[in-house]
Amino acid sequence: MLVDGKWMENWQPVQAKDADGGFLRQQSSFRNWITPDGASGFRAEAGRYHLYVALICPWASRTLIARKLKGLGSAITVSVVEPTLTDQGWRFGDYPGSTVDHLHGATYIHELYTRADPQVSGRATVPVLWDKHTDTIVNNESADIVRMMNSGFGDLASGPDLYPEALRPQIDALNDQIYPNLNNGVYRAGFATTQVAYEGAFADVFATLDSLESRLSDSRTYLHGDQFTETDIRGFVTLIRFDAAYHGLFKCNQKRIADYPHLQAYMLRVLEIPGVRETVSIDHIKHGYYSIKTLNPVGLIPVGPALDWDKA
Repeated sequence: MLVDGKWMENWQPVQAKDADGGFLRQQSSFRNWITPDGASGFRAEAGRYHLYVALICPWASRTLIARKLKGLGSAITVSVVEPTLTDQGWRFGDYPGSTVDHLHGATYIHELYTRADPQVSGRATVPVLWDKHTDTIVNNESADIVRMMNSGFGDLASGPDLYPEALRPQIDALNDQIYPNLNNGVYRAGFATTQVAYEGAFADVFATLDSLESRLSDSRTYLHGDQFTETDIRGFVTLIRFDAAYHGLFKCNQKRIADYPHLQAYMLRVLEIPGVRETVSIDHIKHGYYSIKTLNPVGLIPVGPALDWDKA
């Protein structure tokens, strides 16, 4: 936790609770925008921006998938933190699949936050989209970054329109269901500090999974039909982590994704879209989540579950 630019205490997953003991997620603090013409102050230019991510993190993985699908791999460089959460949060290192901080040689993500704002307070989260020219954070909100990658990079980007105008009302409506009840719902269950908060989150998670299973039962390819959109990215990043982490560690154990035939088939379809599989590391996911000391004090990493689709 950063307070006025100084790291003040060991990392904790829960830093705010509601009146019922429910987990509250911090709002993102950097919300600037990249535009093709630079009118926002940040012009779309190849090689100007750098993305900091964790492969464990579903929010960061949203941006990695968008980067791949929009053909921005050569335009936006990437650094990957280690999966294990330390007392100072996300750390760069040499764990397989991780990297050093290619820009500044930082040890921890929180050093980037204080570099961008010496008086910053709050959690030092990923993803972080960094501007090499002005040497600062552009944005640390995954939803913004995905939309920037979709429309903010102009001719530098290609691939599918992840937020097509004709589908925007449906996309926004389903996003508004999936985020609190599933994407964040698993965290609300895992980090709940009272039984009532846990049971409420648990109910939300499985009501949403049941609803998505029913939605996909009409043989549609993706959540909004034949067109892959940002809603599919949001759904996929939680589904792909569910059986390996959320089902056990977060006590979301009513069913596995493997027990939902339509959701499982849908998840596998998304996984096989070119570029998506390489954003997924079950090794990072398991080592990352099971490193959370408040949930797993002795740090044992489960051997299972068997995931037939995991070729890592």
